[in-house]
Amino acid sequence: MDQINSALRSEPDFDVSSATRVPTAPEFKAIDRKIGGLMVNRWTYQPLRYLTRFLVPKPDTAQVSIRDVSDAGRGALLVTPDTRKGAGAILLIHGGGFVIGNNKEVLGTACKFARALGVPALCPGYGLGPQEPFPKGLSDLHAAWHWLQDQAKTMGVDPSKIVVGGVSAGGGMAAGLVQRLHDEGGVQPAAQLLIYPMLDDRTAANRDFDSPRHRCWSNKSNFFGWASYLGQAPGLEPKPYAVPGRRENLSGLPPTWIGVGTSDLFLDEDRAYSKRLQDASVEVSYVEVDGAIHAFDVEETPSSIAFAASQIDFMAKWVS
Repeated sequence: MDQINSALRSEPDFDVSSATRVPTAPEFKAIDRKIGGLMVNRWTYQPLRYLTRFLVPKPDTAQVSIRDVSDAGRGALLVTPDTRKGAGAILLIHGGGFVIGNNKEVLGTACKFARALGVPALCPGYGLGPQEPFPKGLSDLHAAWHWLQDQAKTMGVDPSKIVVGGVSAGGGMAAGLVQRLHDEGGVQPAAQLLIYPMLDDRTAANRDFDSPRHRCWSNKSNFFGWASYLGQAPGLEPKPYAVPGRRENLSGLPPTWIGVGTSDLFLDEDRAYSKRLQDASVEVSYVEVDGAIHAFDVEETPSSIAFAASQIDFMAKWVS
């Protein structure tokens, strides 16, 4: 088996699954203590919209500048490196289970990417459930993509070298956006970066995943997130692009990076999407992190550093 480092692997470990009790690896115990008990439901999601901003480390803004872009869809933060190296750009979408989170919470990752790759990174906001269910959030991101396309020449960006990426629910939004853009035609994303993405509402509908309770993002939180986003119970027939993991035809989608921890609820659905993309002749880079809980990379550890390096290596090919 091709090992990326001692904890990262490029092939699935089929001895474990989303239904397996996989202990948190020692490397992530401190992170588990900090965020592992998170529970998102109709009583907690509004307070958590305020509190989660304090759980994310302050971004390292060295060698980058950040500005608000009010006319990019719902509004966005644009991170520009002091030194430009690549010709492309990154559109990076924040997570939060479709119900919490904001674009400031992904700034640390955006600054890291912009600095390492020498390209700008746009972090758009989008509407959250249950107040603004699908398709509002995806439409906000669609508008941000077209703003980036329209401004590409002014920004010195090649519009055909833009990577669309996202974290957790943002990874699901990225996958849905890429599918919509594929069907609409026109300039396509150069690649997609799906960081432990939330892709398939059928996980939330499956009571077998309620126990063991997954750390940071349990299946009960997952049920609330999907129901809030879809405006219906998870597992019913979805509208197009709402549940990217349930799209039948994946052919023609761009090269894809997918990474997830073996202690993450999304392990099975991420593996399945990766395999289906490969079966559709899409170029896929897949990474698993042994014993990693959801959102394990909010703080730096040896494996989270290697996890980010794998993402940067993947994107470098498409934004250069």
